[in-house]
Amino acid sequence: MAKWAAAMEMLLLVVVATVAVAVVVAQSPPPPQCDPGLLSPCAAPIFFGTAPSASCCSSLKAQQGCFCQYAKDPMYASYINSTNARKMIAACGIPLPNCG
Repeated sequence: MAKWAAAMEMLLLVVVATVAVAVVVAQSPPPPQCDPGLLSPCAAPIFFGTAPSASCCSSLKAQQGCFCQYAKDPMYASYINSTNARKMIAACGIPLPNCG
């Protein structure tokens, strides 16, 4: 009987651990899909220094996890690291990442 109780306790422990892992995995946000094309609403603020639109700010927030990747990409670095881009990001209330 003691072996059966120990086996049931072990089974219960495994079930609880499995559920806990499933909950943590389900709550993890998906990684952002880095697509610079999604930042097209921000072209005017980057090139001309105009105020960002709500659409631009929304796009920036969605791509926020990609900023460092873009900043390190030679194709986009000059745009992302520009003064206008920094002003635009600040105007949208998004903190500048530390890409160090």
